[in-house]
Amino acid sequence: QVRLVESGGGLAQVGGSLRLSCAASASKSLLILSIDTMGWYRQAPGNQRELVATITRSGTLNYANSVKGRFTISRDNAKNTVYLQMNSLKVEDTAVYFCSARVYPTAYWGQGTQVTVSS
Repeated sequence: QVRLVESGGGLAQVGGSLRLSCAASASKSLLILSIDTMGWYRQAPGNQRELVATITRSGTLNYANSVKGRFTISRDNAKNTVYLQMNSLKVEDTAVYFCSARVYPTAYWGQGTQVTVSS
């Protein structure tokens, strides 16, 4: 089992920035080393969970069109941590943000962190 703990959510104004972090841990080190893709998803009230950004262990990136140019995902494999730098925030970025880690074929999820962008 992989445990994911998110931090860094909160309240920001339109145009502001927030940085999310997600640290992965597991009772077996082999499981941690087997994590391939890590990423961030979000879910706004009444909406389905959607992809924000993902990064593979080798550094391949994938972004949702809605966040390209504003959000940056990064990963520190030594710390088993993934980050999401969110700049130029918009009201529509308001959602619960979930961290995800995949050990093929299983996807693990964090508990979520609230991001609220106010005008």
